[in-house]
Amino acid sequence: MTPETIRNLSDLRQEFYALFATAMNPSVSITKGNPHTSNPAIASWVDQQQCLNYLWIHAHTAPDALVPDRPFLLRVSINKGIGVPFSVKRQSHQGHNQGWCFELTVLPEEILDFVPWIVSLIQSQVKEFTPLVKEPPHPLSYQPDNQVLLAETWTESARRCSKMENPNPGCPSITVIQSVRA
Repeated sequence: MTPETIRNLSDLRQEFYALFATAMNPSVSITKGNPHTSNPAIASWVDQQQCLNYLWIHAHTAPDALVPDRPFLLRVSINKGIGVPFSVKRQSHQGHNQGWCFELTVLPEEILDFVPWIVSLIQSQVKEFTPLVKEPPHPLSYQPDNQVLLAETWTESARRCSKMENPNPGCPSITVIQSVRA
């Protein structure tokens, strides 16, 4: 990733985690990432069944020195992808939640809009009642059914950008992201 992309990802991750921690009940712990050791910052919480859950945000694709026009797409992963870092293991719990995992791939300008939706997704999983999931803030590329809680989904715009060989103005670049956040 380019240094600019890394900064944008870090800023979006920090803002997302702050909003997520405020919206969640139970309380959320946020670890500080260390880019030098490839340990990303993550948000974790212990659910009603005393199982440890975690959420982390990472680049699914991003521009770099070799492919500067590659679209910048983010992925929100819940209970998937990194294992549980030592700092999270110190929380009191009865084991890692292996009952479900989920991934959502979005454009950078969409990610903060998804905080309430992700919170409702997590809460509906605890209650095991899919209709409690709020309407997503951006169209998703799946047919609404109970499978949404079992795997992964993408926003329609992220899916479109991921399939393009030559990104067009509809796909985010670092310049677009900075102007949206300014």
